[in-house]
Amino acid sequence: MRRIIVATFISLDGVMQAPGGPEEDPTGGFTLGGWTAPYFDEALGASLGEIFGRPFDLLLGRKTYDIFAAHWPHVTDPKDPIAGVFNRVTKYVASRSNPKLTWQNSRLLGKDTVASLKKLKGEDGSDLLVQGSSELLQTLWRNGLIDEFSVLVFPLVLGKGKRLFPDGAVPAGLKLVRAQSYPTGVIVATYRPDGAVKTGSFQLAEPSEAELERRRTLT
Repeated sequence: MRRIIVATFISLDGVMQAPGGPEEDPTGGFTLGGWTAPYFDEALGASLGEIFGRPFDLLLGRKTYDIFAAHWPHVTDPKDPIAGVFNRVTKYVASRSNPKLTWQNSRLLGKDTVASLKKLKGEDGSDLLVQGSSELLQTLWRNGLIDEFSVLVFPLVLGKGKRLFPDGAVPAGLKLVRAQSYPTGVIVATYRPDGAVKTGSFQLAEPSEAELERRRTLT
């Protein structure tokens, strides 16, 4: 059975927009693209190597697909740890239209993205790894299709931009499976859905009438 795994970079205030470069996604006037670059070192790169080292196919929204398709097919360095994998694996693409997919091994999910993904999840095969794709993520989360998050939290506040969980996201609990911090301040955490949000209260219980009477007798 396939799983859907979300691997995403976020700022401390939850922004995930344009982590890779200034021109990646300036939607909404976002001007801080490329904010992850100063924090990458060999140790953090090795952590990403673990994520991309397991068998997977890519699951992408249309905008992220276009960004990736304009970049990765042109990376020809055989030593690049990501390009070879991304170019080789199957790319499943969610889109409301019927775009021409020119990147090798790309497949359109069709008009009913949720139904197509439920069918894919029921099949044997590699996990489906989501990169970017902020709009698709909301559909996946709303329909209970995400099995795991690998979240890389970077030590900065961006203030505005597309968020992993925007206002209106479906409330749910998450279970921390693993966490590791790195010298540049990045935290890599793995979470899995853990049912409904559990609540409680630290408010002191109201005293009973008997307790109130007892207190009065002591004063």
